[in-house]
Amino acid sequence: MGKPKILVTRRWPKKVEIKLSETYDVTFNDTDTALNINDFCEALKKYDAILPTVTDIMPKKIFETTDIRTRILGNYGVGYAHIDISAAQSLGITVTNTPDVLSDCTADITLTLMLMAARRAGEGEREVRANKWEGWRPTHLVGTKLTGKTLGIIGFGRIGQEVAKRAHHGFGMKILVQNRSSIDPRILSHTNAVQIDKINDLLPNIDFLSLHCPGGEENRDLIGSEELKLMKKESILINTARGEVVNDNALIYALKNKIINAAGLDVYNGEPNLNKDYLDCNNAILLPHLGSATNETREAMGFRVIKNLNEFFSGKVPVDKVS
Repeated sequence: MGKPKILVTRRWPKKVEIKLSETYDVTFNDTDTALNINDFCEALKKYDAILPTVTDIMPKKIFETTDIRTRILGNYGVGYAHIDISAAQSLGITVTNTPDVLSDCTADITLTLMLMAARRAGEGEREVRANKWEGWRPTHLVGTKLTGKTLGIIGFGRIGQEVAKRAHHGFGMKILVQNRSSIDPRILSHTNAVQIDKINDLLPNIDFLSLHCPGGEENRDLIGSEELKLMKKESILINTARGEVVNDNALIYALKNKIINAAGLDVYNGEPNLNKDYLDCNNAILLPHLGSATNETREAMGFRVIKNLNEFFSGKVPVDKVS
């Protein structure tokens, strides 16, 4: 038998592409632009495996294609809400992801956003670049500190726990968490964290809110107008989870009307076509989905996909199988 035919939907780190090509018959998307529905319908007929990313929307419609050849979707990333898992599963298509390897870097970018939003770093950087800085003065761009403040975390998986470690041990922050399932007290004890059952009981008691829950329809608009109104006016929201977790219009209104102090965002609804009204919010830090963007992590993600492929094509159940 020949090598399995593989489609890589976006360009990957060179080391990973070379490694993948050693074992498989690989086609790379040289344009490095997101594929559309028609592209995926054709790809499902031609390739044994497709390796998508978060930018590749794979709805139910594409799985209605006839004569599907694809047997595994090796997702390059942790989140897989962009794939209709039920539709894939109904056709016997295995879906894998890449957990663990990007927890550190996503936690790092979360703290980056917290610091930037709290210390108004985005405003300051724009001011300097625009040659509008008039020098030091006591009331200029006064922000707030992280040290000793209370951080609320929604979703206390691997990334949420890494954020808690950095915040608690690095900045002496008090940690309150809300999670859909009960958390082992031993895990909570690592950061003296306290689990709160309901989001609405968490929100009034925190200075920072960091989102690390899954995306998808289950958590769409988890944070909307009513939730934002429960937060302190001095509080700051950070989202490195998925864009749909936050209602855009509600957050933009809250930022413009000082319902909350600021926000730091690395993910958006409909990426890269974010709601343009965010651009008018000086108190919003806006990053272009950089959570895993380090050489070490992006390579580790690719090698994790290869590991899953190797296991699948050798007849084993991939370690990161999600369906």
